[in-house]
Amino acid sequence: MSANSKRIPVLELFGPTVQGEGMVIGRKTMFVRTAGCDYRCSWCDSAFTWDGTGKDDIRMLTADEIIEKLRALGGDCFDHVTISGGNPALLPALGELIDGLRESGIRSALETQGSRWQDWFLDIDDLTLSPKPPSSGMTTDWAVLDDIVGKLQSKSRSFCLKTVVFDELDLEYATFVHLRYPGVPFYVQAGNANLRETEPARMLPYLVERYEWLIRQVMNNTELRSVHVLPQLHTWVWGNKKGV
Repeated sequence: MSANSKRIPVLELFGPTVQGEGMVIGRKTMFVRTAGCDYRCSWCDSAFTWDGTGKDDIRMLTADEIIEKLRALGGDCFDHVTISGGNPALLPALGELIDGLRESGIRSALETQGSRWQDWFLDIDDLTLSPKPPSSGMTTDWAVLDDIVGKLQSKSRSFCLKTVVFDELDLEYATFVHLRYPGVPFYVQAGNANLRETEPARMLPYLVERYEWLIRQVMNNTELRSVHVLPQLHTWVWGNKKGV
């Protein structure tokens, strides 16, 4: 990469671990967590990426430096990297990282709420659009999301949609998303509102209850016939611990 490579605000690099969410749940992966978000979700489990509490941990790294650090952490034990946030879609410079990963034979995954388009979306191997439901306190810009979905479909790029569900209103929203974009693989995931608990053994009964509730709701929904119902897997194992 050139000497003019732009720097990327990185909060965390960790792994290998398993992906706990979305269409590649259970996938062995490394994680790159970037700083900054254009949303302020009420139940965000990564608020340190945007609320200022993590500002002292931000490192401004080039794509080459990120890949070097991933190799130092994971050696030859991985071939997949998940880019997380915050909202990584705020960062045009991530295109260089995605290109560098591909040149190294490493697949990339990314999740974003669908509020901002980047041309490098077309180069992501496992792309998830995750519009935020009413419980988040955020409002979806449907025109922007329609545009992003349309661009991906026009280029025949594979991607999925995922909505986190905390309550009945969120489930109605998820159903609306699913019906608005027919044919796009769709995932609903049980929400985690117990963000202060750090002991996995105490977390698990709560998480199982929320997952069971969501399963029951979806099984009786005639409009959600072609969906995947997921837990937030990593919280089952590690609770709300960071860096896993």
